[in-house]
Amino acid sequence: MIGVSKHGFCLSLSGWRTTSAVQVMLLAMVMTLTACHEFFDTHPYDVGFQGPYHLNAANAAKMAQLCDGKDTLRFVVTGDTQGWYDETADMVSDINRRGKADFVIHGGDLSNYGATQEFVRQRSILGRLHVPYVALIGNHDCLGTGPYVFGKMYGPANFSFIVDRILFLCLNTNALEYDYSEPIPDFDFMLRESKTDTTLYDRTVICMHAPPYNEQFNNNVVLAFQHYTYLFRGLLFCTAGHVHRNEAKDLYGDGIIYYCSDSANHRNYLLFTITPSGYDYEIVYY
Repeated sequence: MIGVSKHGFCLSLSGWRTTSAVQVMLLAMVMTLTACHEFFDTHPYDVGFQGPYHLNAANAAKMAQLCDGKDTLRFVVTGDTQGWYDETADMVSDINRRGKADFVIHGGDLSNYGATQEFVRQRSILGRLHVPYVALIGNHDCLGTGPYVFGKMYGPANFSFIVDRILFLCLNTNALEYDYSEPIPDFDFMLRESKTDTTLYDRTVICMHAPPYNEQFNNNVVLAFQHYTYLFRGLLFCTAGHVHRNEAKDLYGDGIIYYCSDSANHRNYLLFTITPSGYDYEIVYY
């Protein structure tokens, strides 16, 4: 029989009709049981990880401070870095080397499977940026325990911040991943934001992961979404990702361009420049 003493496991074979081979096998099993905990790794969907936490709010505050009073604002839009760690590291090095950007907006899909260690590894790489960054939630980030980890690491899936009198409205548009069970896009959030701090900004940039008319977007409300974007002052343009290629489309025929950034494996990102008279952008290859 197998028992436990104050010294650990003990094995008694008295009364058993066993061969020496069986005895050895049983003893090996007991020894394995006492030591196997040393070989277990953390489950990929274990949501426990070390800080820093709530990066978006902290970094948005840094952006506002660093860019206060500037007449020209430059920022990078990238995304879909899932699994491409070397390419993401090279992108970070390129942004740092060029030194043109005031901050970075990551459009989502930090992870492939929503696994905690994917978020942690990407955070480590993006943390090498010499400028602040914020991250949106992508459809891959919505898998498994991804939404919880994203919320703990970066903050709410819908958020906004103001830099140099420009409102950046960041939205969760991954309706398909929630099986349309939650209000995505969240029009209540957009309505509240449209009535908040209206004297603190003059122009707006709306950022999302999946653009309207994409399979991830709730296209039952695609025209309602256009209506809600008009609630914001001086809408300049919208950014998205997800499609893994560069796109610039006037999706609604209203003059508002939706710019989609490429995926990291194609080794490029978008650099936007906003001046008092308008904006421009370029595709930067690295």
